Amino acid sequence: MCGLGGIFNRDGKRIPGDDIITMAKMMRDRYDGRGGGFAGYGIYPKYAEYYALHLFFRDEEAKEATEEFLKDRVAIIKDEEVPMRNIKEIPKENIVWRYFVEVPHKFKSKKEYLAQEEDYIIDTVFTINDEIDGAFVASSGKNMGVFKATGMPDDVARMYKIEKYKAYCWITHGRFPTNTPGWWGGAHPFNLLDWSVVHNGEISSYGTNRRYLEAHGYKCRLLTDTEVVAYLFDLLVRKQGLSIRTAAIALTPPFWKHIDKMPEPKRSIYTALRMTYAPAMLNGPFAIIVANRDTMVGLNDRIKLRPLIAAKSGDFVYIASEEAAIREVQPELDKLWAPRAGNPVIARLYDDVREEVIH
Repeated sequence: MCGLGGIFNRDGKRIPGDDIITMAKMMRDRYDGRGGGFAGYGIYPKYAEYYALHLFFRDEEAKEATEEFLKDRVAIIKDEEVPMRNIKEIPKENIVWRYFVEVPHKFKSKKEYLAQEEDYIIDTVFTINDEIDGAFVASSGKNMGVFKATGMPDDVARMYKIEKYKAYCWITHGRFPTNTPGWWGGAHPFNLLDWSVVHNGEISSYGTNRRYLEAHGYKCRLLTDTEVVAYLFDLLVRKQGLSIRTAAIALTPPFWKHIDKMPEPKRSIYTALRMTYAPAMLNGPFAIIVANRDTMVGLNDRIKLRPLIAAKSGDFVYIASEEAAIREVQPELDKLWAPRAGNPVIARLYDDVREEVIH
């Protein structure tokens, strides 16, 4: 179960949240009400140069402790409560606040300051999640934000006033959890810096993936297997410099019997990737949508045990669990297809959308 949806404008045109809400509502039968959420890119143009930290606090004590910590770590340019409606369908269990912050200028004097900045923000996020009781970070990227809670996605959208935001990339998720708890922090999307992930299925390799990530300094504290996917993309693409396509090979590699039949040098390349990134390989049935500041990616497991549909219409790209969700938003499509198992569909700003042939 679970339902995924994504809308991406390749020209960077920002659209209100109405269409992604419509897409989410169309898949309502896939959810059980224990988690819904949205991520939007381009929603904070006035503060686009600052990291937008969305935080959940169980109480004022957790908020005060977090703010004391942040004051020693970052420059807070602006902070405010995230605008929310009170709706009967979702009890307001947390204080939801956002902080627009920048890293101290001492980090900007070095040539490699951007990587240092991003690692500094990651360390800030993990410290809050790990050490401050009753606080956790929902999102931490620039000019983007994650809005999620325990509830149906369309109710979550009403609560957060998603229709009032404009973004060039939207992703959404509704949960039907089977082996992890339903709570605000366990709702999707999962985020780190600009990476956001929504997922349908199960990551049965979670234990191995988690140990691999923690060996590289990541901390998994949100009690849901999907969390590791966001961190793996950050590690492989941002930290280690792999392309999205190569990262997809590492995460969903062909079976050995297929690699053995490949011609050289392809066989050697795929063998090296599979051996090097064995602990990063994602096992289990899954369909995911991954987004960052300039890309939206759809990816299935290696034998496509969860549905995923892609489409394009003009400069818009759509990915969803169901064709009906796409057609409810855009009935007239230039192209509609079901991506093959393990082949990423990649849409980039100011570029075309394509399915990369891996398997």
